[in-house]
Amino acid sequence: MSRFILICCFSLTLFISGCASLEPKESDIDTQALKAYEEVKAKSKRSTNKQWTAMLDRVAPRIAKASGINYKWEWILIDSPEVNAWCMPGGKMAVYTGIMPVLKNEAALAAVLGHEVAHATKKHGKQRYARAIKGNLAGLVLGGAAVVGGQLFCKSDACRALTGLGGAAAGFAVAFFDRKFSRGDETEADEYGQEYMAKAGYDPSEAIKLWERMGAASGGKAPPEFMSTHPSDVTRRKNLGQWLPRANKLYQSSSVKYGLGEAIR
Repeated sequence: MSRFILICCFSLTLFISGCASLEPKESDIDTQALKAYEEVKAKSKRSTNKQWTAMLDRVAPRIAKASGINYKWEWILIDSPEVNAWCMPGGKMAVYTGIMPVLKNEAALAAVLGHEVAHATKKHGKQRYARAIKGNLAGLVLGGAAVVGGQLFCKSDACRALTGLGGAAAGFAVAFFDRKFSRGDETEADEYGQEYMAKAGYDPSEAIKLWERMGAASGGKAPPEFMSTHPSDVTRRKNLGQWLPRANKLYQSSSVKYGLGEAIR
């Protein structure tokens, strides 16, 4: 088995080394993201929780609209214990059921989606994808890595889950899920995510409480993957508190106010 893996790695290295000079266009990245997302939709186990699905179906379009960006937005709720959520370039979202009990309420879901949508609207994912292309991962991204090859490159649970789906999702996973956002990207996503939730009619102060709960969910161990590259809890709370007056003005000017919304049961 180890010899087979070495052969796979060697072949994969030869294949991707000739592609490192590629400069992806934004339209190409959106196309690859869409292909990967179609794989995710077709092969992932979708949640049958009616309350959580209905909540996502109303919160996601509100956040998308609040962003002011006219992407072809989509979202799904995946039945998985991972405490995670993401938004691919071009506006393709996924929330994992493992995060729902931590959120506690609809406004916290809005905070999470706001953060992830901000990564997409500020093009953090596209920049990360481009860096992966330059870093000799072009063959994985454009060709859709073999499951074995993709697994070898993965460092995160999200990446391994998507490579396990095969096809376009496997290649995209290595570039998108294992190329971490910078601390600057994460801070920007926190700031704009809080604004998006406020514009959508959700109490922006809940963002601060959410991240406190996320920190507590780690139980003193390594933080959930969703938080792994984020600023420290102290820095995040300080930042969100500083931005709160501006977010509150947006919330007060919102035509509809949902407050904390529905509790998550």
